[in-house]
Amino acid sequence: MKLLLLSINIMCMNSTPLILAGLGGVFSERSGIVNIGLEGMMTIGAFIAVVVTYYTNNPYLGLLCSGVGAGIFGALHAFYSVKIKGNQTISGIAINFIASGVALFFCRLLFGGSVSTPVVNNKLPKVKHLLTGLVNSEFINAIDLDFIFIFALFLTFLSWFILNKTKWGMRITSVGEHPMAASSLGIDVCKTRYVCVILSGVLAGFGGAAMSISVVSQFNQTVISGHGYIALAAVIFGKWTPLGTLGACLLFAFFQSLSILIGGSSYFNIP
Repeated sequence: MKLLLLSINIMCMNSTPLILAGLGGVFSERSGIVNIGLEGMMTIGAFIAVVVTYYTNNPYLGLLCSGVGAGIFGALHAFYSVKIKGNQTISGIAINFIASGVALFFCRLLFGGSVSTPVVNNKLPKVKHLLTGLVNSEFINAIDLDFIFIFALFLTFLSWFILNKTKWGMRITSVGEHPMAASSLGIDVCKTRYVCVILSGVLAGFGGAAMSISVVSQFNQTVISGHGYIALAAVIFGKWTPLGTLGACLLFAFFQSLSILIGGSSYFNIP
């Protein structure tokens, strides 16, 4: 039973950055813009989250600022892809290089030439810590879920509702599938895509923050090692839907947790 709960904890923890970045990819893709720059946006978000948390000792402010910083890079991607009508793939790859370079440059500048930040003492809390004194449940204490995971689930269902049950969600889909037809009906295609790509950056920044101030406690050049690309793969695997992306991210995280448990558990005699 303890092994099962441990595997659930690891799966939820590892899936959170992917879910948040994947939701960003869903909004961008549904509006007709490919966002390969999720990796870079997660990287800059992870860096900003740690820096703000380190200097203010407030992880919630770090989370908020990570979204703002990554949203700026989303705006750059939107400007090149929507306004200039440049190649979306090239723009996304450029964002990945630029964001990584900017993060490492300022990391060296702020922390004495080091390519990693100091460890932050105040991370995003666990659910059981938030419910201390309110709910006394052995199950909640055993599951030990992160607050950011619950936040990611909330955003997933909110995204599903927006895309499937609201007028704006229908407009996003129409802009992505038939931009000329949407324009003929008076929908501002350019504005809609701008909003979706910037929102994509904000969510990817949250994903980076989930990695740097929840899963780990610092930023370094390897903290976001392919997670943006995995999130993009989850979007495709999930058929560009929030719930499908959630399932894909949980699946990827399950196998990641399985590899950790098999490699480090006394229950399995496997090197």
